[in-house]
Parts: sequence; structure tokens; C-alpha cells
Amino acid sequence: MADAEEDFSALPLPDRFIHKNWKVRKEGYETAAKEFSLAASEQDPVVRQFIYDASIWKGVAGDSNVAAQQEGLGALCAFLEIAGREGCVRTRGNTIATIAEKGLPSTRPAAKQKALEALMLYIETDKADPVIEELLPVLGNKQPKVIVATLDALTQIYHAYGCKTIEPKPVLKVLPKAYAHADKNVRAKAQELTVELYRWLKEAMKPLFWNELKPMQQQDLDKLFEKVKDEPPPKQERLLRSQQAAKEAAVAAPGAEEEEEEEEEAAIDLEPEFEPVDVFPNIPKDYTDKLASSKWKDRKETLDEVHKALNHPRIADGHFDELVRGFAKSMKDANIAVVTTAANCVELLAKGLKKSFAKYRKDIMNAMMERLKEKKQAVTDAIGAALDASFACTSFQDCLEEILEFLKHKNPQVKLESSRFLVRCLKNTREAPTPEQAKAIAEASTKLLTESQEVQRSAGAETLGTLWKIMGDRIMNAHLDGLDEIRKTKIKEFFDAAEVKSKYKPKAAPPPKPAAAPAATKKTMGKRPAPGAKKPAPAVKAPPPPAEEPTAPLEPKPTSRPGVSKLGAKPSLAAPSRLGGLKKPGSGLAAPSPRRPVASPPLEEEAPPPPPKFGAGRGLAGRPLGKPATESAAASVPQAPTGLGLVERAELDELRAEVERVRRQNEDLRGERTKLTSQIHELQNQNAQLIEDHTRDVLSIKAKETQLVRARSDFEASEQTVQNQRREVDRLKRELSRQVRASSPPPTDLAEQIYTDNTTANTNGTHLGDSGYGTRAPYGRRERSFASGPTSPGGDGKENFDSLSRPGSNLSGKLSPRADASGKSSMSSRGGGRISPAENGGITARGGSQASSGAESWKRAAEVTQNLKQRIEMMKAKQGIGRPQH
Repeated sequence: MADAEEDFSALPLPDRFIHKNWKVRKEGYETAAKEFSLAASEQDPVVRQFIYDASIWKGVAGDSNVAAQQEGLGALCAFLEIAGREGCVRTRGNTIATIAEKGLPSTRPAAKQKALEALMLYIETDKADPVIEELLPVLGNKQPKVIVATLDALTQIYHAYGCKTIEPKPVLKVLPKAYAHADKNVRAKAQELTVELYRWLKEAMKPLFWNELKPMQQQDLDKLFEKVKDEPPPKQERLLRSQQAAKEAAVAAPGAEEEEEEEEEAAIDLEPEFEPVDVFPNIPKDYTDKLASSKWKDRKETLDEVHKALNHPRIADGHFDELVRGFAKSMKDANIAVVTTAANCVELLAKGLKKSFAKYRKDIMNAMMERLKEKKQAVTDAIGAALDASFACTSFQDCLEEILEFLKHKNPQVKLESSRFLVRCLKNTREAPTPEQAKAIAEASTKLLTESQEVQRSAGAETLGTLWKIMGDRIMNAHLDGLDEIRKTKIKEFFDAAEVKSKYKPKAAPPPKPAAAPAATKKTMGKRPAPGAKKPAPAVKAPPPPAEEPTAPLEPKPTSRPGVSKLGAKPSLAAPSRLGGLKKPGSGLAAPSPRRPVASPPLEEEAPPPPPKFGAGRGLAGRPLGKPATESAAASVPQAPTGLGLVERAELDELRAEVERVRRQNEDLRGERTKLTSQIHELQNQNAQLIEDHTRDVLSIKAKETQLVRARSDFEASEQTVQNQRREVDRLKRELSRQVRASSPPPTDLAEQIYTDNTTANTNGTHLGDSGYGTRAPYGRRERSFASGPTSPGGDGKENFDSLSRPGSNLSGKLSPRADASGKSSMSSRGGGRISPAENGGITARGGSQASSGAESWKRAAEVTQNLKQRIEMMKAKQGIGRPQH
């Protein structure tokens, strides 16, 4: 097995890339990645063989084994880092579609990240358009996971490079298909991509795809747009190689930092592409004759036909001179409907012709600005739109002369509308005015500040504020110094609110040109500069004399360690400095020959270097030693040498390579930081959402606890009330039973009494007068019984007695048939207990109907109970028992 592995490692890398054993392929990918990282340039043989054999990368990017595929994508990234533009162009046709279909949807996060990095490197090395063209067809793949991964990759690409580097139109056109996909994950990723494009393009991107979406999708996107609408404008996080080179050159140039801060935003063209339309067949043949008609309706109808013919997004170029002259003539028409229609026609023609309309601007602009005197707002709005469309087809410098002339017009309305047009031009122009033009604009606007109408003064202040925003404080302070504080405050308000698309950048002063002879220039250009080094400034040199030629072979050759000379160095000579790039001027360079004219110092040197203290430096090792006096005289010359030696150039190359490595490390760290920052933001959002959910749950729990406490208190109060009511009912029942017992005596006692009275009456034949004491005991018992019975609380308890007991009876103890005023009779227990014969007969007659009287007594008991309840309530009301407690 060991022999087999050694044989596999001995195979060439291309053979291992296509080996049938995935372990061999994986090991080959790892080895190739290491060799690519160690290669010096794209001319290295190991790099060249993979540039020429570009088709091999297709199998690498789509390796069937996921572990080998991960290492293969890493090898591809390492190859793209060193292969340059040639390697990118040769391989991208074979790899990008495979990366999108098999690399981006990988289940391994590392493989997915390397696939995305490979796409980023393809864009960085050359340009983005071919990569986007290869990715868009993948969006029609049958597998939703492939579409999801591709949409996510596009989102990351636009986030890194921005819409100013990558054209957004092709992606915007295919977005509706993604929104119509059946898979919800595809639609979700399409939303993320749309939001990322909205960060760069804002509302300008909607006309390209918005109408093809469903209303619900539009509403969802509007909600997502609201979250990023107030974010600051995004910036490009990753630069192309060409942009990196331009940035390095700009940083090296003087004043580069200021230019970088004031870098102008490039315009993003989002205009839909339309085919030009030839409009001449639809224009009336007798156009000029109809415009000369005396009837305004004929003129209006002619312009309406022309307006209909010009209503196309793109108009084919042609000879529109006669048409434009007719529009200019219509601007002087007395009918405002004709003027408005003519202005609308000019707007359509300018938008359709675009830059081709510039040649007709002079014929129509003066006529339109002259008609700005019209006070009808609809007319001035139509003319203003036509002027804006005309300005968009030309430049600010072309229109400025006419605008300044009309700012001096005698009509106030013309001056007002002209100043407003000037403000719109300043806000939309991408070419900042020159200082001379800014001075003319400032002088004309300052005159408007003295006008009698407030709107004209405001227009002048707005013009100065907008111009101030473009030109900056350095130029505008001279024009604002003479104004009072009130006007300056007004101008400052417009300055703060102004939004412009251009910034004035003062041109850098040209470097001083030294007096250089043509021969010296040729001599300087003949040398091959070090890779990546700036071109040295032309220096004054005379042709070298023949005596100097033998000294050239003695110069030291560059090595990987330029600090050590092959010829050796004496201890008295200065060692090369490794502390900060190049050594001191003059310390490591060959001293100029005494017979050679001294060259002027290069532009990078601010002052001539001092003479060397310990000799002429390392360059003296290759010079003859026969003329010490001449060399010492030459070394004493304070002028700097004209160029670098080979050793210094080698050291410079090494330092530049180290700088490049550090720059790459910084870019990797920057990308890692960006990735971590995005993860932090995502985790912060998740944390905020969890905190919000937790807070909502805690509040819900507290609300439930409050409801539970209230329910418990209500239950206890209800239970207490029920117990009180039960006690009250028991008390009332006991009271009722006592009243019933007191008011309903047993019938046996009454019969016994009646029987006793009758017996006595029959025996004696007369009433028991004095001998009535014999029956005292029974009556005495009844008397005690009646007297001891309970009475009603109100004193009206007599109603509870039997029907035999009548109120109003006398104290003789006899049963009297007399009734009181209420119609009720009663029987008193006080008296002798005699009963009249009439009553005796009545009682005897009633004695047989005791059953019926018992039923009636229960009815009376019910009535009595009702009365008792009413009286109890009255008593409570009087005593205040039932009143609520305050």
C-alpha cells in the first residue's frame, strides 16, 4: 500500500486531478494549492500548465466526492489568485456553471464558501459581466436548492462589489421569474436579492420589474424597503484588480487623499433598453402649413398628432430641424394650449433622441425660456419639464450662457423661472462648474437677493446654497463675504438641504518640468524599471563616456537576500538598512562619475541628501580603486544620484512583494471582519427578537396572574356573600316558624275551652257569675298561653292570631262578635273567660270545619311571611344596614 501511495504522489498533478481514486484526487488538489501559493507569478510552469489545460478545472469544481470537491475548490481559488487575467478568462467558461450547480448548493459550509470565493475572484481578476451571464441561466434549473444557492451568491456578489461595478439590469429582468417560482425558499432569496439591489438603486430600479409582480409581493417588498430606506448609501467593499491599481496610483499621486474623500459617485444607468422607432411616417405631411393656420384648433390638432407620433421611449435619429423650428414658433403662440402641447412635444423628442438632441438645443431653448413669462402654472411646468429634458441631453457648460442671460431679463417671472431652472441644473449636473463659471453664477444670484419679491430672493439664495454645496468653502467664501448675516443664514439653510451629484475638484498643479535634453530622456527610457515601481522622473544626464563601460560588470547582482554582497563588504562600509524600505539616499548608491554631469534630484526627493559619512556606500565595491582623490571629490558633491542600483532594486522588489502580501492579508482580514460583522448583526437581531418575545411572555404571565388574583378575590367575596345570605335565610326561617307557632294555637285547646264553657252554661243554665272562678284555671292557662306568645316586631302581630281571636274585644274575657275598624275581630285572654251564647253557638258551628281553617291558616302564614320580609327590608333601610360602604 505504501508503494502505491508513493506511486500516486509521483504522478504529475494533471494526472492526479483526473485519477479515478478520490483520495488521489484530493491529495493532488491539496498539493496543487500549496504550489500555487508558492508560485512567484503567473509565468511559473506549474501555473502555465493549468492555464493551457483549462478544461481540467471543470472536473475539479464538480468533483463527485464532496471531500475532494472542497479541496478542489480551494485549489481553484489559489490558482485564480496567481493566474491573473489570462487564467481567469481561459477557465471561467468551464467552471462557473459547474460551481453554481454543484459547489454553491454543497452541504459543506467550507465548500460552499470556497465556491463563492471562486466566483468573487473571477470577478475581481477581470470583470463581472461574463460571470453574471453564466449564472443567470442557472436560475432556470429544475432543482430549487440550486436556484436558492445561486440567488444567495448573487446577493453576496452585489453586496461586495455594488451596482456601480456590476450591471444590475440583467438580474432585475429575471427577478419576476424567481418570484413566480413554486418553492417558498426561492421566493425568499429573491426578496433578499431585491432588498440588496434596493440599497444601491432605491426607487430607480422599480420600472424594470415592479409591474410584473403581484400586489401582495409589492406590499411585502415595500415593507422590507422601509427598513433599509434610511440607511446610509452603501460602499463597495471589494475592488477589482484594475480598481486596486488605480487606487494605488491615486494614493501615490500628490493630493490623492482629498480626491479619494471627494470621490464622485458614478451614475448607474437604469434606463430600459428600447429599439429606436422611426417617427417620420406618423408626422403630418403638411405640418408647417397647419402650424401657420389662423385657427388655434388646427394648430393644436397638428401638435397633438406630432405628440402622438413622438410618444416613444427611443426615437431613431433623423432630420428634425423643421419640426424643432415649428416648436419654437409655437412657443410664441397666443393660445396657451398650443404652447403647452409644443412644450410636451419638445420633452418627448429630447427624451427619445437623448444625446442626439444636443444639436437642436439652441433652436428651441431661447424660445422656451422667453415664454417663461407666462403666469399660468401649467404652462411654466410644461416648459420647465421640456427645459430639463433638453439639459439632460447636453452639458452644463452648454446651457449656462443662455441661463445667465435670462437671469438679467426685465420680466420678474422670467428671472424667477430661470433661476429655478439653474438650481435644477446644478443639482443634476455631473460636471462641476469651473471657478470662472461659479463666479458668474454667484454674481447673477447675488443680484437676485436684492429683488423686491420674496420668491426671487429665495431663488437667489437657493442658487447660492446649491453652488456652495458643489464648489466648497474655499471658492465660495470670497463670494459670500460681503453679504449680511440674515442672507448668509438663508443661504446656509439651502446649502444644508441641497443634494448634488457633483463635487468640484481642484486640478493638481503640474509637476515642475526640469530642463532635460532629448538624449537624456532616451537614456532614462532605455532602462527597464522594476515591476510595479513608479517611473522615475526624467533626469538630466549626459551620454556616458567610454571609460565608464568596463565598470558595469563589477556591479553586484540582485539576490534573494540583497543585504549581502557577493564581493563582500569591508567593516568600514555602511551595511544596508532594513528598517523602513529604501536606504538613505546616497548610502547604497554608486557615486556619480566626476566626468559625468550631475543630474538634478528626482521629484520624490524634497532636499538633496547629505554626503556619506563613512564612504560612498556599498556601490564602491564595483568601482576601480585607482583614483581616490577624484572619488572623494565626487562623494563630497551634495547632489543625489539619478537612479537605483541593482541591489537596491532587488530590495525594493522584495519590499513591494512583502507589501503585496500584507495587502492581501489585510483584504482577507477585512473580508473576515465583514463576515463576522454580518454575523454579529444577525445575532443581535435574533437577540433583540428573543428579548422582545421574552418581554411579551412575561407581560402575558403577569396579566394572567393579575386576572387570577382578581378572580380569587371575587370568588372569596361571592362566597362570603353566599354565607351571609344563607345565615339570613336561616334566621328568617326560624323567625317565620316562631311566628307561625305563635299565631296558630292547637285546635284541641280551643275545643277544650269551648267545651268547658258550654258544659258550664248547660249545667247552671245561666252565666257563671260569682261562681265563674271554678273555670279560672283553664282560662288562666289560655291567658298565659296567649300572653306568652311572640308578637310581631312592628307591634301588629295580632294578625297572626287565629280567626277566633279578634282585636278590639273588651277585657271581660268573653268572645265578642264586634269587629274593629279594619273589619277584623280579636279575642282577649284577659277577663273572666265568659262566652256569650251567640258566640258559643258560632264557635260550635265552626268547630266542625277545622280542616278548612287549617289550609287558610297556611295561606295567611305565607302572607305574613311576605309582610315580614317587607318590614325587615324597611327596617334595614331605616337603620342603613344595606347601604354601600364609602
